[in-house]
Amino acid sequence: MDILTSKADGILTIEFNRIERKNAITGVMYQAMADALVDAESDSAVRAIIIAGKPEIFTAGNDLDDFMKNSAPVEGVPPEMRPVFQFMRALSGSTKPVVAAVSGAAVGIGTTLLMHCDLVYAADNAKFSMPFSQLGLCPEFASSLLLPQMAGFARAAEKLLLGEAFLAQEAYDMGLVSKVLPLEELRPYAQRQAAKLVALPAASIRATKSLMKRSRTAAINETMGAENALFGAMLLAPEAKEAFTAFFEKRKPDFSKFA
Repeated sequence: MDILTSKADGILTIEFNRIERKNAITGVMYQAMADALVDAESDSAVRAIIIAGKPEIFTAGNDLDDFMKNSAPVEGVPPEMRPVFQFMRALSGSTKPVVAAVSGAAVGIGTTLLMHCDLVYAADNAKFSMPFSQLGLCPEFASSLLLPQMAGFARAAEKLLLGEAFLAQEAYDMGLVSKVLPLEELRPYAQRQAAKLVALPAASIRATKSLMKRSRTAAINETMGAENALFGAMLLAPEAKEAFTAFFEKRKPDFSKFA
């Protein structure tokens, strides 16, 4: 299975497991993660959640082939019902504490999903990027709101406008990552931190998380809606078509003909 889920000792673990495709995420994978998060919300036995990848890679982001085949609007199906939006809503709205363990590349939504986790631990081989502009697209998952809040406008602008990769230490300095660890220590450390959360009063953890997010919940939802609408329109624009065509043809895109 491309997404592995397991429950043990009060912890739900969601793990990317498509290593042959660099853990690139398909619609089916988004749905599996969304379903697991929704199920955890109503399962009192789940008191913490871990999201992880493989030692060599967290996720390469969207599977572009699957993404292009399934990105067109479907008559009668609201955009917010698409699996990726269900996943976004489930993660951003989770009342349970979410711990992320990131190693290797975290591309696109592999980086933006971390802004909705509560504890983010990165291995020293982690590499982050949000190359939306390079694909003729715009930021998603409220990253246009959350990254400037975390890192300041100037650093957020550099990461979102240029879309260039940055390493774990810089992610830590920006406030995206809670701690940087040697690769071999990453998963055991994340597991121990999740276990600490399980041992604490669940009501206290939920209340604390709710209060910390309270002032920005409405803004996150509003921003995601605005981003999603613009993202969908830009997918159909010539710039995105050129970017995706160039990707599949393994060449550099030429945006010079677009205003």
